[in-house]
Amino acid sequence: MKVVVFVKATKESEAGGLPDEKLLTDMGKYNEELVKAGIMLSGEGLKPSSNGVRVRFSGATRTIIDGPFTETNELVAGFWLWRVKSIEEAVEWVKRCPNPMITESEIEIRPIYEAEDFGDAMTPELREQEAVLRSQNMGLGDIRYETGRLLRLAGLVGHFTMSNRGEIPALWGRFVPHIGSTPGQIGGMVTYGVCLNSNENCEFDYMAGVEVSAEASLPPELTAIQIPAQRYAVFTHAGAVGSIPTTIDKIWSQWVPDCGLEIANAPCFERYTEEFDPLTGMGGIEIWIPLKSRQ
Repeated sequence: MKVVVFVKATKESEAGGLPDEKLLTDMGKYNEELVKAGIMLSGEGLKPSSNGVRVRFSGATRTIIDGPFTETNELVAGFWLWRVKSIEEAVEWVKRCPNPMITESEIEIRPIYEAEDFGDAMTPELREQEAVLRSQNMGLGDIRYETGRLLRLAGLVGHFTMSNRGEIPALWGRFVPHIGSTPGQIGGMVTYGVCLNSNENCEFDYMAGVEVSAEASLPPELTAIQIPAQRYAVFTHAGAVGSIPTTIDKIWSQWVPDCGLEIANAPCFERYTEEFDPLTGMGGIEIWIPLKSRQ
């Protein structure tokens, strides 16, 4: 779950009082702990309400109200955005926080609505629409949804971890001579990089392969796998092939937890279309993330 953690304003913060060096140091150490624990998504301090503006809505009328605002106890002087397992975990982290003010202060924790909170009103179509907007806001670009057909792929497979995944290009280098000469190859020169058998320790198998016909007789050095028909969210990777890990990490660490869609327990893969230029490493690169079928 995600929560917003509000640092409530005080008379001193509304007067423009700034933290001293010790408090800045203590808060810096605390924020570092939050980041290392994978809790903190963002956090900022806010200037006094004398720098702020409110817009009041009344029918078709919009009224501008300049700060400062008088209800100090209801104002916010700063905030964090956290991802936690429960509200109880958020409370425990807040209890470890240095007092953010020079006087008594309060910190408020508010859960953020998630797609599940809206029940049937959040239809599958609305979930997918929201997931597209999140992708765009994260700098991942537009996405499309595809119902992929059953694929039979053949290629070379290696076992990798996060520490040695930089060796995946070498696997591709060994597979390149097979592209276009693999028995039963179909689909033109389209190739696939498939992530298989991943576990919670971030270990996974990776195949560099091509699509082959069901009756193809393969040489012993190649492994064949089948990927069942599946619905996917398809991302277009706009950068060079070498920056794919950065895009994949962003998809799994930022988009997947917040997209509101259910991810299927199935292989994800890179698809290199015939627009991919192996000389420049650019163009025609797609990343397919498996989704559970719409309910």
